[in-house]
Amino acid sequence: MLTDIEIAQQAKMKKIADVAASIGITEDELEPYGHYKAKINDSLFDRLKDKKDGKLILVTAVNPTPAGEGKTTVSIGLGQGMCKLGKNAVIALREPSLGPVFGIKGGAAGGGYSQVVPMEDINLHFTGDMHAITSANNLMCAMLDNHIQQGNELGIDQRRVLVKRCLDMNDRALRNIVCSLGGKLNGVPREDHFIITVASEVMAILCLSEDLFDLKRRLGNILVAYTYDGAPVYCKDIKADGAMTVLLKDAIKPNLVQTLENTPAIMHGGPFANIAHGCNSIRATKTALKLGDYCITEAGFGSDLGAEKFLDIKCRFAGLKPSCIVLVSTVRSMKYNGGVPKTELIAENMEALEKGSVNLGAHIDNLKKFGVPVVVAINHFYADTDKEIEFVKSFCESKGADFAVTKCFAEGGEGSKKLAEKVIDACEKENHFHHLYDLKMPLYEKVETIAKEIYGADGVEYTKEAKKSIDEFIALGADKIPVCMAKTQYSLSDNPTQLGRPKNFKITVSSASLSNGAGFIVLQTGSIMTMPGLSKSPAAYKIDIDENGNTVGLF
Repeated sequence: MLTDIEIAQQAKMKKIADVAASIGITEDELEPYGHYKAKINDSLFDRLKDKKDGKLILVTAVNPTPAGEGKTTVSIGLGQGMCKLGKNAVIALREPSLGPVFGIKGGAAGGGYSQVVPMEDINLHFTGDMHAITSANNLMCAMLDNHIQQGNELGIDQRRVLVKRCLDMNDRALRNIVCSLGGKLNGVPREDHFIITVASEVMAILCLSEDLFDLKRRLGNILVAYTYDGAPVYCKDIKADGAMTVLLKDAIKPNLVQTLENTPAIMHGGPFANIAHGCNSIRATKTALKLGDYCITEAGFGSDLGAEKFLDIKCRFAGLKPSCIVLVSTVRSMKYNGGVPKTELIAENMEALEKGSVNLGAHIDNLKKFGVPVVVAINHFYADTDKEIEFVKSFCESKGADFAVTKCFAEGGEGSKKLAEKVIDACEKENHFHHLYDLKMPLYEKVETIAKEIYGADGVEYTKEAKKSIDEFIALGADKIPVCMAKTQYSLSDNPTQLGRPKNFKITVSSASLSNGAGFIVLQTGSIMTMPGLSKSPAAYKIDIDENGNTVGLF
């Protein structure tokens, strides 16, 4: 059996200008990066701004398991399946981060015969967006430290610097450091920190900005520090916003690539959903909605994280209204939630399947609270039995959700046609989309609502540090903004070991930060690493160059 990268390397790609032409993009609206990838410039959106939007389809999933659910693979397969049915579909995805690529998760370009290509480029440097975001963030940090060094006119308290440097790589050694050692000429020593680029507010801002000038405004509003008197200091106060915007003027343009079956795919932005808001850029999604009759987009991790943030943050800011939500699950994930270890998931186990189906049920129930039709997509694996599939089908029907098996990994678009048909039908059903909470609701009530309605918690507890920070942010006027919860992806609770549908627990908010430029408050629950580390055997061990100069081991 061919590996993902071998399949991708054998793909018959079209020149990117031809892919663009298939959805009405002219050469003048395209900025090629080689033969098979390009950026889309503003002239396209200006031309299409009055065109009616297509149908918006959100792809989300159950809580991830070590067996893998294949959400991106299903998203790509669904787009290919729609094209097989003669529909004009455009896929809108997030860009991969080098952290997972070389860490434990691997790439984010799909798998099998449902991939975006050129897979190798996409999973590595792509068009340089991640590097631009990293540079812009670190320029802000450098200018802040330089301001303190050059007389500290604003009176910044170096003990209360809020912004952190970033790197698009897993490097635990940089989580907590001391900078500016070595004497007076090297700056004022202080405690500093690194986060992974996809967790940075600059990434969130890029993904939520409507245009270049909105980007500059948001960058200027980043809360970078406090003064000795306790007054807030913003990015515009240290005069970093203009130069940061210049660094990001190309990165804000969405990227166009294609699937193995030449279906157009727009990839742009990539915040993680466990520590950030987990959606691709507003610009990418809106562009796809103008170009296609159907736009298929995804949100990171399970619906308790990515989908909730997509619906309550991204849709609210962008004025988007999804026509259908696809919930990806697998027979294997249900058995895992039923107590079966990863090594034994191949064997039929109806008792564990039934026990673990409560996790799928919780996600169906949660998504229905937003008033949008839900279709459950079972990503098929070779060991799934007819008896197991029939149980899942009956379970979904009992929960009031449509159901389809997809064989997108093994069969590409052909194996996704049944799912595509279900999704097309769902897009025409009655739709009463609404957000989970009103922005006018007090901030503590918003958190309580998410915890109870989405996680199934009995309530919320706050550490003294978290409550102090939240109250400070409320005093700054941040009470009437959305909430972005940082939480483990592995459980509906804040405890990664609690599988299935946990009950009788409370969520503990351990710390809080204000993403003032992005426009939301981030509340951290449990122990969430914003700078991941490498495992004992990282994916990087398997990535290499063969004797012909080809990349091997990338997945």
